[in-house]
Order: sequence, then C-alpha cells, then structure tokens
Amino acid sequence: MSVGNHAHGVRYRVLYDRRVNWGESTGSYMAADIAVGVAGALMARGETLAVAESATGGLILSLLTDVPGASAWLRGGLVPYTNEAKREALGVPAETLAAHGAVSAETALAMARAAALLFGATWGLGETGIAGPQTGRRSRKPAGLTYIAVAGARDGRPVERVEQVLLPDPGDRVSVKGAFADSALALLLHSLTS
Repeated sequence: MSVGNHAHGVRYRVLYDRRVNWGESTGSYMAADIAVGVAGALMARGETLAVAESATGGLILSLLTDVPGASAWLRGGLVPYTNEAKREALGVPAETLAAHGAVSAETALAMARAAALLFGATWGLGETGIAGPQTGRRSRKPAGLTYIAVAGARDGRPVERVEQVLLPDPGDRVSVKGAFADSALALLLHSLTS
C-alpha cells in the first residue's frame, strides 16, 4: 500500500493487498472489527453517525448495523446512487457535480456534511466511487476509484478528512465494494480516534 497527498490536500491510498473475496465468505473480518471500533469510539463520547454512500450500495450501513446496539449511535443513512439523487436527497450543489464530477473529493465531502446535517448526527461519512468493471457514461476516471470523506467536530473544532482509494486491479464489483467499505470504515475510525 502506498500513501501520498493529492494536489488539493486529499490523502490517497493505492491498495494492493487489501482486497477481500466477498463472493466466497460472509464478509470482511477487518470491516466487522473496525465497525465494532467505530461503535465503541462513538459511544464512549456520546456521539452519533450518519452515512451517505454511493458505490458501496448500502454495504457500509449494513456492516455498521451488524454491530449490536447500533441504534444508540447510528442515526441513519442514504444511498444516493445517481447525480440527481445526490442533488435532491442530499443537496450536493449542481455546480460541484458539474465542476468535479460525482466521483470526486469535493462530492464525497459534500455528501458527508449533508448526511450529518440531514440526520442531526455528530459525524457524517460520505463515499462515492466507480465499482466497475466499466466506468460511467461520462467519466474518464478508472474503475476501482473511490473518494471517502468524514466530517464532524472534536473539542469544538471541525474535523474533515477526505481520502482517495484506487484499486489498481479492481476485480469484480462485490470485491470492489468490500474494499471500498473497508477503507471507509478505516478512515472513519482513524478520524474518531486520532
């Protein structure tokens, strides 16, 4: 795995060895463990979470709701899959989508902020990507690319993190969604605990 910085201050990771074979197992042990850590961090501080995810199709919410007692800290979430849904359900500005695209750091951050606001949560998690194997009709961005954003506050100060994840050999959609969800939960836990 390599880690670097994007021109706009966005952290990015290229994942080489974290792919999970979701087709033959019941899920990712890593994601399940991280979801438990997220629950513990939120409950310890009396904070809450809302999620807006796109390419993962509800998998992040599913992993979070697998944790017993999730209703104490998980306010809710949405799966705004299309640009129209991102605009209408979350209020992602049309200008952001036009200038940067649905799969961008700016859109992921807008989704995270909107999720927190919509559900009245302390933290928002946003994810938008291209699961593949083909790319979108208008996109030149590669399959296996996602942007993940966390928006919240700690000690009265805003905390916002955005990460780009690129799988160089994405594989099938189920594996890609699993890797995206793992990455999203890892960034969320890191944001909550550091």
